[in-house]
Amino acid sequence: MLGFGTPSQSLGDMDAEAASRLIAAAADATLVMDQAGIVRDMAFGNAELAAALGPRRAWIGRALAEAVGEDSRQKVAEMLAEAAAQEAPRWRHINLRSADGGNIPLMCAATRLRGSERTVVFARDLRLLASLQQRLVEAQQAMEREYARLRQAETRYRLLFQMSGEPVLVLDAASLRVLEANLAADRIFGAQPGFLDAFAPEDRPRVEALLATVRAAGTAEERRVSLLGTGREALLSASLLRHERSSLFLVRLAFLGNEAPEPALPGSRARIADFVESTPDAFVLTSADGRIIAANPAFLELAQLPSEATARGEELSRFLGRQPVELDVLLAQVRGRGPVRLFRTVLRGDQGAEAEVEVSAASVLDAGQHCFGFTIRDIGPRPQPIEPGAPALPQAAGQLTELVGRVPLKELVREATDVIEKLAIEAALELTNNNRANAAEMLGLSRQSLYVKLRRYGIGDPGAEEEE
Repeated sequence: MLGFGTPSQSLGDMDAEAASRLIAAAADATLVMDQAGIVRDMAFGNAELAAALGPRRAWIGRALAEAVGEDSRQKVAEMLAEAAAQEAPRWRHINLRSADGGNIPLMCAATRLRGSERTVVFARDLRLLASLQQRLVEAQQAMEREYARLRQAETRYRLLFQMSGEPVLVLDAASLRVLEANLAADRIFGAQPGFLDAFAPEDRPRVEALLATVRAAGTAEERRVSLLGTGREALLSASLLRHERSSLFLVRLAFLGNEAPEPALPGSRARIADFVESTPDAFVLTSADGRIIAANPAFLELAQLPSEATARGEELSRFLGRQPVELDVLLAQVRGRGPVRLFRTVLRGDQGAEAEVEVSAASVLDAGQHCFGFTIRDIGPRPQPIEPGAPALPQAAGQLTELVGRVPLKELVREATDVIEKLAIEAALELTNNNRANAAEMLGLSRQSLYVKLRRYGIGDPGAEEEE
């Protein structure tokens, strides 16, 4: 604590009355206590705090430790002990019980009067700060609720946007670059290098004139246009949207007569899609980087997700695999060797549930982009069938059972541990296509430890990779 440089000259001879007024003005409340922690006198510099704490006589002769909350008693004991040891005072947050039974937050510090057994406790009222903090928390919660409402509104907008049977696009008004397109529009404009290239050459000036009118007036009449290649006629309409400092076109195509956009899938493929939606096995489609694009209801049930919208964009490794490296290994197998069947692992739900599953995976091509499809079957805890005449254990484990009664149990357990360890290492190397770095991560070992065990069990030739 840094005090006055020359207190005798600065403050002069100060009597007790002047000192008491100075001490009372230094804090919102000041308590004088004896060496036992009993309040002997008190003063207030804050009328509101004085009204909240009640009359002075209610505090005289009362132990401060009994007047604070349970969470503050240890702090009071430490504060008084430091004051008795003449240590520099430290401010502590203490909750004092008021006359009406509520808690009053105070910031307190104590100091021992020199040459006396009295301790002076200075208290600052924190109720205004606590109120501001409470208002800040409430404002933050209100913002979170508003963000959640906006996210829900955006999700509903995107669902409606994608479910629309008519092609709808959002264009940049300056460059006519396609910013967003629903599925119906993507089938028409996705294969074209530019927006105007999807229309017949003779209709492109009319489309440009329509957009110029919309840019100038905000709206325009619909124009009849023909699509390139198919010759199908449609009414083109557009409206102007302003976002920050940029302008956007919202463009819609309405096909004429009884014509309708081509179905997203042929009849047989539509039936396959219906089957995927209703099958009890989980199905999920991911992008090349492992993020979920689509999932059927069975996967949502296993992953404990409320809707497909909450699953889109999430990494599949968040749900599938005991460790993140398992999905990387599975994707590497699919890229290098083709479809993978009956890969056993664990699927973790969003609420903490786990299920033993078998995974089959394959690579598919969607609009020129590589995607991965996964079929996930919940195998659950069930007994494994034993083929007639097949050994119930691996050969090495079966040999161990023949040693029962001929070798001590301690040695038998050690041998069994070695067998299991060797089988686990061989399985990890097979799953990772002999990538020892990934195998070590899957087994929870360092690479050096894996090399030691490879030499111990005579698996492969670890020396060459270790030297590299």
